[in-house]
Amino acid sequence: MPIYIALTNVSSEGRKAIKEDPARIKANNRAIEAMGVKILAQYATLGQYDFINIFEAPNEDVIFKVALNLTGRGVDQVQTLTAKTLDDFIIAQK
Repeated sequence: MPIYIALTNVSSEGRKAIKEDPARIKANNRAIEAMGVKILAQYATLGQYDFINIFEAPNEDVIFKVALNLTGRGVDQVQTLTAKTLDDFIIAQK
């Protein structure tokens, strides 16, 4: 199944909501998983992005749906990247 990386920034409203209820992030994860996405990893980060999420999803249409859903949940900006494992990348070069 394809792998996608989402680089996200949280809006000021989203930051306030996370501060008031950090467990809200887990509730958002359940909603994302209900769309058919497997969350492989998540990281809160310092620097240009607030969170890095690594997803496995059936196709880009599902990831578009996730990105739109996130923007309705306090995420201000989502940058999504399609990714391949190094082994899959090497195989594709043959």
